[in-house]
Amino acid sequence: MSAERKDPLIKKIEIRNWCVLAVFVCASLVFWSYPVTLGVLLGGFVCILNFHWICRDLRVAFQGPVDRARQRVLIRYYLRLFVTAVVLFFVITKTEVNVIGLVVGLSSVVVNIIATVVLENVKKNPPRRLNREDASVAVFRQ
Repeated sequence: MSAERKDPLIKKIEIRNWCVLAVFVCASLVFWSYPVTLGVLLGGFVCILNFHWICRDLRVAFQGPVDRARQRVLIRYYLRLFVTAVVLFFVITKTEVNVIGLVVGLSSVVVNIIATVVLENVKKNPPRRLNREDASVAVFRQ
């Protein structure tokens, strides 16, 4: 493993990816059937592994010569797209997953990234009306 330090925001997103997937899987276990839960689980795994792969590819691409970075990123993008398509094809055709559950699992990283960005933005820039001591969440007009 390299001695490189990851960005703290990337670390948060990676940890929260697994937390969001766990919440989605637990909710699907409680409320839906086995094929839906399997779809959520496999979709989440595919999406999280794809996220790790893209982070690693971008880090490697921009450590080398800049003039070839675009070409490396595009080649790795198409390779990743092809591998993901093949994996999803086999998941859909060879297992009894529910496609809706698979889409929910595939959206776990997107949900996490949006939530993390909103939380970090609110943490750094709280709403102005909540900065004062006499502030309230409700806005009353006179």
